[in-house]
Amino acid sequence: TSGEDVCCPWISCRRCVCLPFIFRPRYPVPKKASHVRVVDLRSDTVTKPGAAMRQAIAEAEVGDDVMGEDPTVNVNSQLIAADMFGMEAALFVPTGTMSNLIAVMVHCRERGDEMIVGDLSHLHIYEQGGSAQLAGVHATTATTRPDGTFDLEQLESKIRHGYPDPHYPRSRLICVENTHNIQGGRVLPLSFLQEVRALADRHGLSVHMDGARLMNAAVAQGVAPSTILQHTDTVSVCLSKGLGAPVGTMLAGPRDFIDQALRCRKALGGGMRQAGVLAAAGKIALLDMVGRLKEDHQNAKTFAQALLDCEPAVFSVDLAAVETNILRFCLKQKSWTPSEFCELMAQVCEGEEAELGQEIRVLMYPHFGNSVRAVWHLGISYEDTQLAVQKMHFVTSQLLKKNNRSS
Repeated sequence: TSGEDVCCPWISCRRCVCLPFIFRPRYPVPKKASHVRVVDLRSDTVTKPGAAMRQAIAEAEVGDDVMGEDPTVNVNSQLIAADMFGMEAALFVPTGTMSNLIAVMVHCRERGDEMIVGDLSHLHIYEQGGSAQLAGVHATTATTRPDGTFDLEQLESKIRHGYPDPHYPRSRLICVENTHNIQGGRVLPLSFLQEVRALADRHGLSVHMDGARLMNAAVAQGVAPSTILQHTDTVSVCLSKGLGAPVGTMLAGPRDFIDQALRCRKALGGGMRQAGVLAAAGKIALLDMVGRLKEDHQNAKTFAQALLDCEPAVFSVDLAAVETNILRFCLKQKSWTPSEFCELMAQVCEGEEAELGQEIRVLMYPHFGNSVRAVWHLGISYEDTQLAVQKMHFVTSQLLKKNNRSS
C-alpha cells in the first residue's frame, strides 16, 4: 500500500489480502534533516539497544529454548532474574501481556475462577481482556486510588466466600501494578504491599505483581527488587522498557509455578527456539541498565517543574506524584485539548526555527482522564529534556496568542 504517513493509528488495507490491518504511527515520521530534533516521549518502549547490547546479541551462545537447551536463556537471564527478584525460578517470555496472562492462567487453575484487579490497571484495560478470552478467568475490580493502591476494606469485600456455591466464581488471585502506568508511574508503598500480602494469606489467595516497571520502583525507593517482591508470589518484569532490551519479559515465582508457566507459554505460542540472542540483551538490561533509571526520573521531574513554572499557570501537575519516569499533566485552559497540544508539540511550527534556533518535534500522547502523558527513557538525555521544555514554552505562547486573538 501507499507509504504515505497517516494520523490514524489503524487503517484498513484493501489491497493486501495478507495484512488486513496495518499499524501506522500516530504522527508523521520526520524527514531526515540535521536541524530537526525529535524528542520521543510517547513511551519507554521506543528505546533501542545500544552498542554493548548489540554486541551481546551478536555473540550470544544459543540452543533450542523449547527443549531447554539455550544456555544464554537458562543462565544469563532466567537465573539472574530469579536471584535478583528473590524468587526460586524465572521464565523468559516474549511480552509483558503474555507474561501476565500466563500468571493468571497458572494461579487461576479452573475456568470460572476469579481475580481481583484495579479498575485502572494495565492488565484490566490494555490487555484486551485476554484473561477472559483465553483463560476463562473472570475479573472483579477494586477502585484504583491516585497513588495506585486500593482501599483494603473494599478489596476484601470483593473476595467471594462459600465456594463451591454454584452462583459465584472462586476467588483465587489479587493483582497489583508497580509502578502504576495510568496513575503516572506511581510507586506502591511497601506497607501497602505488606497489607495486601496479609489479606491474601487470610483468605488463601495468591498475589501477582504486574511489575513491568518494577526496576523503576526499586530505584525510586532505594531498595532491592527482592525487598518489594517479598510480599508477592509472582512477578512479571519487562526488559523492553526503560531497561532498553528490544524484546522480552521475565516471569518469576516458585519453581512449581514456573514449571506450569512453561506449559502455558507453549500453548500461547511463546515458546521460541534460539532465544539466546534476545536473552543476551536481557542480561545487559538487568545487570547494566538499572542504575541509570534515576536519570529518567530526574528528567521527568525537571519537565514537570518547567510546566509549573509557566506564566500564566496553564498546566496542572502534582510534582509530588512524579516519582519515576512517567509524567501526567493536565491543561487548565478549557479551550485547549490534550490532542491539540500534542499535535502542536509533534509538528514543526511556523516561526519556530527563528525563535528557538532549530526545529524540534516532541512526541507525547493524550492520555487517560483528559491528561497528557510523557515518558522518559534511555533515549532521552538532559539536553533532550531541555529541548522539550523550549518547545513546550513555544507551543504555549502560540496557544495563548491564539486565545487572545479570539477573545
